[in-house]
Amino acid sequence: MIALETYLESFDEEPGYLNWASFGPLSPTVRDESAADADQLSSGRPAGISLVDGRGVEARTILAELLGADVDELTLQPSTSYGLQHAFFGLSGDLLLSPAEFPALTVTARRAQDARGRLRVRELDAPGGFVTPDAVGDALTDDVTALAVSLVDYRTGFLADLGALRDVIGDRLLIVDAIQGFGVVEADYAAADVVCGHGYKWMRAGRGTGFARFSSRARERIAPVLSGFIGMDAEVGAAGDGVPAPVAGAAAYAVGGVDTLAAGRLAAAAREIRDVGVGAIAGAVRDRARHMMSLADRYGIPVLTPRGSHAGIVSLVPEAQDAGALAAALANHGVIATARGGVVRVSAHAGTVADSLQLFGDALADVSSHRVVPSALAITES
Repeated sequence: MIALETYLESFDEEPGYLNWASFGPLSPTVRDESAADADQLSSGRPAGISLVDGRGVEARTILAELLGADVDELTLQPSTSYGLQHAFFGLSGDLLLSPAEFPALTVTARRAQDARGRLRVRELDAPGGFVTPDAVGDALTDDVTALAVSLVDYRTGFLADLGALRDVIGDRLLIVDAIQGFGVVEADYAAADVVCGHGYKWMRAGRGTGFARFSSRARERIAPVLSGFIGMDAEVGAAGDGVPAPVAGAAAYAVGGVDTLAAGRLAAAAREIRDVGVGAIAGAVRDRARHMMSLADRYGIPVLTPRGSHAGIVSLVPEAQDAGALAAALANHGVIATARGGVVRVSAHAGTVADSLQLFGDALADVSSHRVVPSALAITES
C-alpha cells in the first residue's frame, strides 16, 4: 500500500494549477515508467518488446479491480470518445441523453443515429443539466433502451448517482462517461453497463490512455459494429473464407492493436490509485473543492456547483460586471483555470497545495476589493 501522504507529495505541478478537469500533468511514476518502457523498446530485443506488450493486460487487470469487473469486460481505447463510439454505433432503439452533456456524448450519439438509422436520440429535459433520477423517470417510455450520462458533469461538477439511475431505468442499458471522475470519485460502477474513461485528466496518465468496460448485458445488446481485426475470433493471418466473427469479450469493441506505451502509462497511474485507495483520494479532492467554494462564498462569487453532490470541479458564475475582472485576476495571480460561456471552472486535485488555493483566494479578494457597489456608485454620480 502507498500512504496517502506519499501520493500527495508526488504532485509537482506549478502553484496555481487549478485545471485538472482539462488536463492532468503527468505524475512522476507515470513519467518514470514511460521512460523505462521506451528504453525497453529502443533495442529491438524480443524480451523488451514482450515486456512492454504486457502492459495492456496489466492495465486492464488493474482497471477491472477499480471497476469491480472481470478483465475480459475491459478494452483499451485511444480515448473516451472511441469507447462511446463503439457503444452508440452498436445500439438500437431510443437513447435518452441530455443535450447539455459534453460533445463526446452528444456528437457521438448523433453521428451514430445518422450513420445507421437504428438509434434515435431522445433529448432529456434535465433542469440545470443535472441528470437526476426524477428527470430520467419523467422521460422514460417503452421505446427507451438506454440512458447515457456523465459521471461528473463537465460544466457544473454535478455528481450523478449511478445506483439511483439504475433503479429508475430498470433493465435498460446505462452508459457512463467517467472521464471527470474515474479514480477520484467513489461510484457504483456495478450499476453501469458501459463505462468509458480516459487517463489524461485526473489519473495523470497522459493522452492515448482511454478504456471502456462492457458488461455481459451490454455485449448482448450492443453490436460490435466497429470491431477490427484485433477483435476477431480467429488468429490474424489464418487461412479461411470470409471474415471471422468477433470475440465474445470486450475485445470485440476494438479497432486495432494496443498502444503499449500508452497502456504502460495507464497501468502505472491506475496502480497508484488502487494502492492509495480511491476513497482516500476522493476525500482529499472533496476537501479542496469545499475550500474553494468557501472562498467563493467569502468574496461574493456565486457557485453553480451543487453543494451536496459534487466531485473536484467547482464552477463559478460571476455577475456580468465581475466576469472579466475575475478572469483577469486569476491570470494575474498565476491561477490556471477554464473560462467558458460566462462560467469560470476551477478544479483542484488531492495533491493541490495550499499555495495554489491561496493564489485562488487572492484573485477572488482582488475582484471583491474592486467591485463597485451600486449604492456607492449612486452617491458618486449624485
